[in-house]
Amino acid sequence: MTDVATELLDLLDIEQLEVDLFRGVGSGGETSMRIFGGHVIAQALAAAYRTVNDRLCHSLHAYFIRPGDPAIPVIYQVDRARDGGSFTTRRVVAIQHGKQILNMSASFHIEEAGWDYQHQMPDVAGPEGLPNRDEKRAEYAAKVPESYRGDFLRPRPIEIHEVDQNDLLNPVPRDDVNHLWFRMKEAKGVTPQMQHLLLAYASDMNLLSSSLRPHGLSWLKRNVMSASLDHAIWFHGPLNFENWHLYAMDAPWTGGARGFNRGKIFTQDGRLVASVAQEGLVRPVTPPK
Repeated sequence: MTDVATELLDLLDIEQLEVDLFRGVGSGGETSMRIFGGHVIAQALAAAYRTVNDRLCHSLHAYFIRPGDPAIPVIYQVDRARDGGSFTTRRVVAIQHGKQILNMSASFHIEEAGWDYQHQMPDVAGPEGLPNRDEKRAEYAAKVPESYRGDFLRPRPIEIHEVDQNDLLNPVPRDDVNHLWFRMKEAKGVTPQMQHLLLAYASDMNLLSSSLRPHGLSWLKRNVMSASLDHAIWFHGPLNFENWHLYAMDAPWTGGARGFNRGKIFTQDGRLVASVAQEGLVRPVTPPK
């Protein structure tokens, strides 16, 4: 197992402090400059899971309230809103410096039989033969500010192959449809709950960039201030995130310095396992000279 994969699995193994009170590591994960949104969502879901028995999460809805500080731990307080015969509901508040940085509601459902239907997976190039994220970032390394280059190039636990990446330094307006393949091979053998945590963590990757594509914007070009404002996930079926999954994203609307983004997550053989929605800040800024 790679060091970065071990780090992520350890990061999601939060510590219990008291009944319904947990502590998660703030540093590590996707970036060292701030706490990645998927990091807080996954730890909040981990806290909720610590209070739920014998049922899996089917949906969560979260609001990002303040930026996370990677220099200190995050405290997660769980409210056991309801324990029903079929559904369990939890509310989780993430706290740093005495203030909320995220609040989340999550619902858990017993396994039940029902009718089956899903949209078909888009017909796109498979992950084999596409450059991975590390290879693509190496191409930009010399043009990235030196103060950020080390963080930009450091290894990350989720393997990503983008299908049609826009140029990060010279983006051009293009369709909002945005596809990537992702996986973490070290997820093999982990619990169903940890599979959910890993997918929740990864679901915040590249989603907001869908809103940037039609406008020819890039966070690396520094002509836009972007941040996730809220995030919702619906889990539809069993996960094995050690295998390739297609993240099929689009952004049907931008306006008022916000962008709305959607995602569907499919197994490589076409089974829809999760759906995602997120609104993000896309505020115009004047790039530094």
